[in-house]
Amino acid sequence: MVFLWFASSLYQKVPAGYVAVATLFGEVQKDPYEEGLHIPVNPFYEWYFYDVRQKSHLEEANVPSQDQLQTKIQVSVQFRLINESAPKILQETGQASDVLRVHIVPKLRSLLREQGKAIKRAEDFFSEKTQQNMQISLLEGLTDYLGPKGVKVSAVLIRDISLPPFIIKAIESKKEREQEVEKQKAELERFKTEQQQKVALAKAESEAAQEQAAKQRVLADAQAYEIEKINDAIGNNPNYVKLQALEALKSISKDPASKIYFMDGNSPSPLPLMNIGGKN
Repeated sequence: MVFLWFASSLYQKVPAGYVAVATLFGEVQKDPYEEGLHIPVNPFYEWYFYDVRQKSHLEEANVPSQDQLQTKIQVSVQFRLINESAPKILQETGQASDVLRVHIVPKLRSLLREQGKAIKRAEDFFSEKTQQNMQISLLEGLTDYLGPKGVKVSAVLIRDISLPPFIIKAIESKKEREQEVEKQKAELERFKTEQQQKVALAKAESEAAQEQAAKQRVLADAQAYEIEKINDAIGNNPNYVKLQALEALKSISKDPASKIYFMDGNSPSPLPLMNIGGKN
């Protein structure tokens, strides 16, 4: 049994994504053990394992601005432990969970409060430029502070921002008023368009009526001119009437119906006065 215990203590397996730190009677060994199998090792070592894979921590804090209002901000920090710093972390801080509790969370909250001091109004946190500046400042501040502690920070992301309730209500009321104004503008624009269409239609109808009236005046003038010319022709040329009478008599003679026509023989124009007749 002693041999089996001794033999099993001569090797150490480190899981994937971890590093191991050994201590000998409380003394931390300066070189960490990477993932894999390590043979031989001191059987009197005591082992501590550190997860060095990428992690994400979500922190929520109330951040005061210059107007003395507190805004609730959720920030996500992506980080990992540095392999070579694992012995230092064990010696100065403790386990991996202690790094988060002792270093990351307090420093992140402190930086958030410092950022809030530069914000004049709570609603300014919603500005895209403000959020970008905050993320850059938080990343730089955490990197400078946590790097010597054995932590590498890869990103800081603002997840959510919640303003004080009365400001949210005021913003919602403002949005409702703006929407109502936009609705009224749209209605006014629609009414204006309809009126313009009606004016254009009335103008078109007026122009069409004027054109029709002008056309009728031209036709009336043409008919009056024609009548005037005919009257002038008849008045100046009596033979024209006789010619028309002869044409009428010629047409009557071609009528197949039997008729008796009474004519005024004393008239210079022998037009029929009446007829009596019927079909044979």
